[in-house]
Amino acid sequence: MQFPESWLRSLTNPAISTEELAHQLTMAGLEVEETAPVAPAFSGVVVAQVLSVEPHPNADKLRVCRVDAGQGEPLQIVCGAPNVAAGMKVPLATVGARLPGDIKIGVAKMRGVESAGMLCSARELGLSQDHAGLLDLGPDATVGMTARDWLQLDDTVFTLKLTPNKADCLSVLGVAREVSALTGAPLTRPSLEPVPVSIDDRVPVTLHAPDLCGRYVGRVIRGVNAAAPTPDWIRRRLERAGQRPISALVDISNYVMLELGRPSHVFDLAKVQGGLHVRWGEPGEKILLLNGQTVDVDGEVGVIADDHGPECLAGIMGGESTSVSTETRDVYVEAAFWWPGSIAGRARRYNFSTDASYRFERGVDYANIPADLEYLTSLIVQVCGGQAGPVDDQVVQLPERAPVRMRVARCHKVLGVQVPENEIADIFTRLGLPHTREPGVFVVTPPSFRFDLEIEEDLIEEVARIHGFERLPDVPPMARAVVRTTPEERRPFHVLRHLMADLDYQEVINFSFVEADWERDYAGNDDPIRLLNPIASQLSVMRSTLIGGLVANTQYNVNRKTTRVRVFELGRVFRRDPSVKDGPLTVGGVSQPMRLAALAYGPAVEEQWGTPTRQVDFYDVKADLEALLAGTSQQAPRFVPEQHPALHPGRSARIVIDGEPVGWIGELHPRWVQRAELPHAPVVFELDAGRAAVRPLPLLREISRQPVVVRDLALLVPEAALAQQLLDTINHLVADEPELAVVKDVRIFDVWRDKSLLEKEKSLAFRFWLQDTSVTLDDARVESCLSRIRVELEARHGARLRV
Repeated sequence: MQFPESWLRSLTNPAISTEELAHQLTMAGLEVEETAPVAPAFSGVVVAQVLSVEPHPNADKLRVCRVDAGQGEPLQIVCGAPNVAAGMKVPLATVGARLPGDIKIGVAKMRGVESAGMLCSARELGLSQDHAGLLDLGPDATVGMTARDWLQLDDTVFTLKLTPNKADCLSVLGVAREVSALTGAPLTRPSLEPVPVSIDDRVPVTLHAPDLCGRYVGRVIRGVNAAAPTPDWIRRRLERAGQRPISALVDISNYVMLELGRPSHVFDLAKVQGGLHVRWGEPGEKILLLNGQTVDVDGEVGVIADDHGPECLAGIMGGESTSVSTETRDVYVEAAFWWPGSIAGRARRYNFSTDASYRFERGVDYANIPADLEYLTSLIVQVCGGQAGPVDDQVVQLPERAPVRMRVARCHKVLGVQVPENEIADIFTRLGLPHTREPGVFVVTPPSFRFDLEIEEDLIEEVARIHGFERLPDVPPMARAVVRTTPEERRPFHVLRHLMADLDYQEVINFSFVEADWERDYAGNDDPIRLLNPIASQLSVMRSTLIGGLVANTQYNVNRKTTRVRVFELGRVFRRDPSVKDGPLTVGGVSQPMRLAALAYGPAVEEQWGTPTRQVDFYDVKADLEALLAGTSQQAPRFVPEQHPALHPGRSARIVIDGEPVGWIGELHPRWVQRAELPHAPVVFELDAGRAAVRPLPLLREISRQPVVVRDLALLVPEAALAQQLLDTINHLVADEPELAVVKDVRIFDVWRDKSLLEKEKSLAFRFWLQDTSVTLDDARVESCLSRIRVELEARHGARLRV
């Protein structure tokens, strides 16, 4: 929201400085993002009239001008502007003047002719970049007056950063209402004498959709001069509010919207066929808008149509087919109340936004539409002339403003300060909030221009804003101090972040809402949790896996020539779960577990001279995952081959800890690798972060003083046998038989296949570490242990000793 300070002070003029005004607005919740002068500082520039223009004797492109600057004798000025002409009034920088850029003007000779000053363009005064010619001040400019006074340049432009709930301040009148309430300065509402009705012409309007439009007001004006120039004071205010003047009718409509917060539309009556119909669109209908864009409408978009078809998007933008031009003579002006829910998000569907839709989707005053239309009519007739017809006012459905109760005791408790009841009543009165008083309670009926007052806390906020946040006492909170300890058997999630960083992964943070295709492809989820109002059409569902975001991160970096990517994310996912009940931190029917996912792509290690470059594979990431999970269980995590929608069918596994499935690991599915246009397949894992944070308490064990015996055992097993099955058999046997307690660890260190063998077999080589706590192990005892293990493996898995 941008406007000049002078416009605001024409409605309410408190006796405070610009800086204090900006500060008070900011502290009241209307953040002043920027204040900027309308024009840079300059002095000694006055309004002058060119009396005559003569050719320069020594230069073809220069002119010698006699100029009246209101100082008695005419001045001689040499000028090179192509548009200089006798009779025009222009800015004159007199001798001694200082222009922007610290340029000082003195008497100078130009090609032998003396010049006592300089005639100025807009760029030389710092008003714009236009330097095609002199700045024409118009025939009404007063000769001798300073240019700053004539152009009203001693002004400041305010830029407000409004929160979405402050729709009532999307106008100069709305901001003036706030300033009046804050400072006590009187408020003067803009008004003009109503235009007398001199014709009886009407346009029949039918409201077909009460859920789209609750009130529609319009009137006919005939005989307007659409080519009339827009008055300078309107142009000046529009330009300083960031609007580009177009034509008188359009400028007046925009002016009323900025001043009163009342969007309106002007139809060229000659182009309207029959009556107007306010309705929802129909599939297949198209509208050519004022911005040149042709849009398709459907049953979720409101339109204003004539007997020929839709002419404009309701509450958003007018159509080209009924737009006004300088040839227009008869117009139909309208203003309406569009339900915010019927406008919200519609403009974004077409990838644009308008000032009208921005206001309507937040709520626009519905009670003062006829008065605002009278004001608009008065300005049109005043500038363009014409005869006005009667006002048609159709009301079909307006919001019901339920009274809001505010308990004084509750207000005091929330604010932490005892605001007197009389002051509260005065605040509500200054804000224009009708209210009644009951013992200890204020009952406020929200006015038609306030759509943000619905609950008790809204009224408490109003009291705080006007009472002054700076006046609230700065009291530290008082509470019983409780020292909370972190359980020793659980690591904070931040420790997991440090561990992943130590493993050479970089953390990313992605949106919790993702594309619906990601859920189907990466999670096999055909029924994700959908958002009611997504910030973007493609981000329409809540994620149930973190993999899609990591793949998108990788694709983004690879497209920018990054050859090695290692990223991880720790965040919540969202899944349907009927067992979850509503609670302070939960939503009924939705589980929100924390998940940890990582992705590795490209070379396994950074490129260097000492190690050949190879692509990262399943076992590299598996090693990282085992390092992360080290110490989370008495047993090492298991990796069970299974299929997952996001992973390669033959290169994926489920992660199991203590018999509990906690996640997945594997190569990305070739289909998704191809879709992401990745040269190589990344390897990913995702697991339950809560389970990864578990850290069992350490168990005390006697440290043996005896030497460790290391033995290897190579066995031939069927090709279909899984190494993990053999390890499980060994571990169970060691746990069940006391004489095998000396076996402290066993690992696979080699897998070998002989292609010449007719039978499908493979060789698995196991390495055993054996140690007793009291005696040194001899060869006989070691051989006895290995023989018992070999016999069990032969019986269970068909293994035989490799010789």
